[in-house]
Amino acid sequence: MTDDEELRLRHEIVEVSQAMAHRGLNSGTSGNVSARLPDGLLVTPSGVVPDRLTADSIVRLDAQGRAPAGAPKPSSEWRMHSELYARRPDMNAVVHCHSRHATILACAGRPIPAFHYMVAVGGRSLIPLAPYRTFGTAALAQAVAEALDGGLACLMANHGQIVGAPTLAKALAIAEEVEEQAAVYWGTLAIGGPNVLDDAQMAAVFAQFKGYGQQG
Repeated sequence: MTDDEELRLRHEIVEVSQAMAHRGLNSGTSGNVSARLPDGLLVTPSGVVPDRLTADSIVRLDAQGRAPAGAPKPSSEWRMHSELYARRPDMNAVVHCHSRHATILACAGRPIPAFHYMVAVGGRSLIPLAPYRTFGTAALAQAVAEALDGGLACLMANHGQIVGAPTLAKALAIAEEVEEQAAVYWGTLAIGGPNVLDDAQMAAVFAQFKGYGQQG
């Protein structure tokens, strides 16, 4: 990767972090964003509000989580990002946020079932729930990676949501849709609960998705 390509990724991480805040997916210093590098990753720094982020404040980590001397402290959740890149070659970007309705469901211990066809944006017929583990730990990184096995999005018990995708733009788009689905599901629970689509109906959704949008 050239220096110019890395700089572009740094700017994109800043833009995605700020977009999450401006679109209501995060507040304060919660959440974090990363992108894969050939020899490690770039990740947002710890405890910095998005509007104060710059390309220079994004932290470069090697595969063992080591930052260059004098670099800012990385997000406390860097292990979660690193674990996903180690396990998932299809993921080049990870977005983690505490969006309101996804977090409500996560704190209630509720995964999102196939109540709406757009649940399929998470790559499966439901958006699963990773078990609770203390933030910033290797145990949480492992729990999230296991919950994301075979999919792109999951809720994190008593915590929030996380998405991994091929690009930062795609990861942000999925995170927004997960929050929308969480909000609608939360609404259905208030009026008796949803009608859930069956496996055959969701299989038809995935088939339709293959031809959706501007292909090529």
